[in-house]
Amino acid sequence: MSDLFKLGNLGVADDNSSLSTGDLRRKYNFGSRVSELAIAQDPFFRLVSKLSKKPTDDPQFKFTERRPSFHKRYAYSYGGSSDGSAPAQNGAMTGDTTKVTMAGDYKSAGNEGSVYGQTAITIGAAGTKPAFFMPGQLVKIPTGASAIGAAQATDYYVFRVDAVKDVPNTEFVELTGKVIRTPSTLHITYKHSVDSGKGNQSQESLASKRSYVIGTAHEQGSGYPETWKDQPFKTGFGNTQIWKTACAMDNTARATVLKYDSSEWARVWKEKLIEHKFDIEQSLLFNGTASTADDAWYTDGVINYITGFGNLFSLDTTTKAQDDFLDDMSAFLDPRYNNANATVFFCSTAVYNWLHKLSGYFANNLGQVQPYVDGAAQTTSGGGNSLARADMSMVGKKKAFGVDITTISTPYGDMNVARNIHLDGTNVGLLGVNMRYCSYRPLVGNGQNRDTSIYVGVQTLENSGVDRRVDLIQTEAGLEIHMPEAHAVWTV
Repeated sequence: MSDLFKLGNLGVADDNSSLSTGDLRRKYNFGSRVSELAIAQDPFFRLVSKLSKKPTDDPQFKFTERRPSFHKRYAYSYGGSSDGSAPAQNGAMTGDTTKVTMAGDYKSAGNEGSVYGQTAITIGAAGTKPAFFMPGQLVKIPTGASAIGAAQATDYYVFRVDAVKDVPNTEFVELTGKVIRTPSTLHITYKHSVDSGKGNQSQESLASKRSYVIGTAHEQGSGYPETWKDQPFKTGFGNTQIWKTACAMDNTARATVLKYDSSEWARVWKEKLIEHKFDIEQSLLFNGTASTADDAWYTDGVINYITGFGNLFSLDTTTKAQDDFLDDMSAFLDPRYNNANATVFFCSTAVYNWLHKLSGYFANNLGQVQPYVDGAAQTTSGGGNSLARADMSMVGKKKAFGVDITTISTPYGDMNVARNIHLDGTNVGLLGVNMRYCSYRPLVGNGQNRDTSIYVGVQTLENSGVDRRVDLIQTEAGLEIHMPEAHAVWTV
């Protein structure tokens, strides 16, 4: 039996002059081969289906997120004691026993929090109680020059916790303890209940206001400490979606020999396979939230998911400077949450060009630092052999599963960059997807493989009495994407 068609190593002749569609009414599973067509046009589908294909036997598949919690032991001061017995603690000195009320901004179940550019989870919201505080802990509490909501921490208290109690009917906890370090600026940098920005500030703006556990200190001869337990798991779900593309032609047209491409049926078949793959790429990029609102089920779209929950940045190629972009990368590639080597950056043509120019700037304009000579002033000059080079450069181009990948080295890891023409003309210039947390989920179960398949002769003259031939290309699969902190979108 011959292959379905001849296209290079797939079986379709390069000149499209011959095509063998095999036996009529035969199904061909084509999931591992359709991605080979027109690779440059569909890099996201290509990479996710090659790097992370995980078949599912349920059209509504489940998955679990897990986040470590030891580095998330932080909260915000909300003033003094809950009963008013102690004021907001401004001016406490070393050795003083005092009280401070704390609130969190991430949900303890799943350790799920807002990320850069998102404000979805507010301070003190349901499920955000900071349950990790225990007697014997040391807590670093930031202080600033102003009394309420200082924008920038300039110093800090160190506070040893002696007792912890829940504040009734709230998500707050009250700490009682002793000050063991007095700062130069005595105003606690806290989120007060009357602060105009309560629950509506971005994570980056709140970073300087966080109080962190910085260790424990216990008395000599003391017993074992209390412990705490987190719940780092969160379960999510996604749906498979059914894509269909028909190839139909009357038998007269199929029998006619034409110029250039002698077989119109062969030419159309090639086009329809690429069209089918094109449709999958578009859906995986631009779909909305996974839903079963009607008889047609919909899978997640990666852009919709990231803009709703992931890191958000802006990128105007006419104004964004290299320093700004490095700031973005430092926020996105936080080693507590993300890994540069597992992330692929899909970008529009304009951003692809901008990134190449950006790397050239670093190579050519951050010059060599000249040492002092006979007391002369230190100077700089341009050139590529600098003694003081920023660690950002173009490493080169390689292929990964047939996709052209440009590697750009940054201080925060190597960017693996692929151009994606589907982003041209949209408001998304750059899409960072951590492939560890993104999977292609074809439906496979009970001996049935619903990944991309070819159904030959679903309608023929023989089986319908209609003088034409219809073949069907069908895929049932879904996109699994989770851990929003590991993905990012740069809008233009």
